Amino acid sequence: MSFNTFGKIFRFTTWGESHGPAIGCIIDGCPPNVPLSERDIQGDMDRRRPGQSKFTTQRKEPDKVIILSGVFEGKTTGTPISIIIYNEDKKSRDYETIKNKFRPGHADYTYFKKYGIRDFRGGGRQSARETASRVAAGAVAKVVLKKILGKKFNIIGAVTQLGLMSCDKSNWNNAEIRKNPFFCPDKKSVKLWEKYLLAIRKAGSSCGAIIELRATGVPVGLGAPIYSKLDTDISAALMSINAVKGVNIGSGMNAAFLSGEENSDEIRKNSGKVKFKTNHAGGILGGISSGQDIVASFAVKPTSSILTSRQTIDKKGKNTNISVKGRHDPCVGIRAVPIGEAMINCVLLDHLLMHRAQCG
Repeated sequence: MSFNTFGKIFRFTTWGESHGPAIGCIIDGCPPNVPLSERDIQGDMDRRRPGQSKFTTQRKEPDKVIILSGVFEGKTTGTPISIIIYNEDKKSRDYETIKNKFRPGHADYTYFKKYGIRDFRGGGRQSARETASRVAAGAVAKVVLKKILGKKFNIIGAVTQLGLMSCDKSNWNNAEIRKNPFFCPDKKSVKLWEKYLLAIRKAGSSCGAIIELRATGVPVGLGAPIYSKLDTDISAALMSINAVKGVNIGSGMNAAFLSGEENSDEIRKNSGKVKFKTNHAGGILGGISSGQDIVASFAVKPTSSILTSRQTIDKKGKNTNISVKGRHDPCVGIRAVPIGEAMINCVLLDHLLMHRAQCG
């Protein structure tokens, strides 16, 4: 399998399977002399970790990170950083009944047709378990970004839509996101979401979600105007996450419904500072950051592993039915919040290093 590496200067390669002995990543291009320890990474890993509430898969993984290389006396050396995360709660027998069947809406079919072999134990490489490695890489990128850009830099993600249930984004509260199991920024929506998702889980079904990401303290000038636009690389990063089917930057698809006057983010200068009246562009103009908050959102499809019987085919091409038992997220989009944050961190650091290389 090719293309397991992401990034240009700050690059990471993920490895491992869902039910293998371990997963991990190798980070290349990290600047030297940046203070880094497992503790700097573990906080983000804990936010993505499964089994923390009744609304996620009950697989119990501690997701403890171990740094094997690239750090000496508490600082990065500039050499590859290798990170390993052991899989400790595997129940491969849960997949025995479906090992020869393809889950509709899942990558089972395409993986098998492409490679002629697939790891049916939890999906192998196609499992969202792989994203734990991305979160580790993103946590390293965040440490470097904060060292370079200072405390003003921050990325926060939240679930703004859970299936058919939206939240009121005018009630957005960063502190509230950390207090509920849905990463919901609107306190008033939490109780309704609880009832909604519990009903979906009880029915043996699943639902999708929309996650919004906001990055503050991003300087002007990151990105390239043609083939490595900042929004191009952000979109590619978010689309690479398992189960993601759509990405918006700023107003995104909704920009098509606006007039030229409505869509224009008017600019003024007050007290020596440039100010934008609105941010329909999502902080990126012509592929280059404008200094505004970068705003991106992405849609995650419903989990394909559901109890409801669905029509499919088996490895021999025969018609059959499938019902998936075991431990699965009724909404995989919930745990996608720290994954989305991690991918944005990686893209921004990559572009910051490229900008320095070209423009000093």
